[in-house]
Amino acid sequence: MVEKFEIKSHDGPGRLGRLGDIQTPAIFNEKEIENILADDEQTAYNIEREIAEWGVRRTIEKAENEKNQNPNSKIAVIQGSKYVDLRIECGKKLEELGYNGLIIANGDDLLLHPRDLVNLIVELRKNLKPNTYLIFTFAECSFIPLLSYMGIDGFLSGSDEYYSYLNVLTTPTKNYDLEVYKLSEMNQKQIAECNKKTLDFVASEVREHMKNKTLRNLIEERGVTSPQNASALRILDKYHQDYLQENTQLY
Repeated sequence: MVEKFEIKSHDGPGRLGRLGDIQTPAIFNEKEIENILADDEQTAYNIEREIAEWGVRRTIEKAENEKNQNPNSKIAVIQGSKYVDLRIECGKKLEELGYNGLIIANGDDLLLHPRDLVNLIVELRKNLKPNTYLIFTFAECSFIPLLSYMGIDGFLSGSDEYYSYLNVLTTPTKNYDLEVYKLSEMNQKQIAECNKKTLDFVASEVREHMKNKTLRNLIEERGVTSPQNASALRILDKYHQDYLQENTQLY
């Protein structure tokens, strides 16, 4: 993975970009970025502000130490728990240290809090540099189009294997517990392989819709099958219309 991130085009605030030979939005393999990823101080999502502030300070300290020891480190983690101002502070200071790939921590918790999710991503995109690419952790496939639309550029792998151990098959629209829905008889490894293919397909699907300026259509289709998606989209439309219109094409 190279340092320079280029935005090729927009579909709404969604960004079709490139990192070397990687087209974004993309699925990033956790193991492949380990050598360019700074250590951080992990904190839970719903905690007291004082603990979140400590976590941000420690994350920045660790990122600075990592940069001094390994100048090739390009990716760091935005901590700050549920406090948007702390997340912005953390992201800006990581940019100052020379990181242009930032992972949003507590992704699984954010997906359960649509208002927090939308507000955080919008505010990060408004306050961080355009050529800083944002990576979301543990995103379910049905959420990837909406997250991309809001300005997320990449997604960490891992959910594919995690769900395989739970005997859960992921699809672009929903997850199936194979103990309840007897769709196929597969072992854990086979489920993981299918889940990985689904992740890759959804990322490709998003990119193609961006190229054709139809990503919003795809998101609204996903909202029909996912109340969480529909709720997040309504919040985005109601409270962040200026952000949406900034890069939306006129017909």
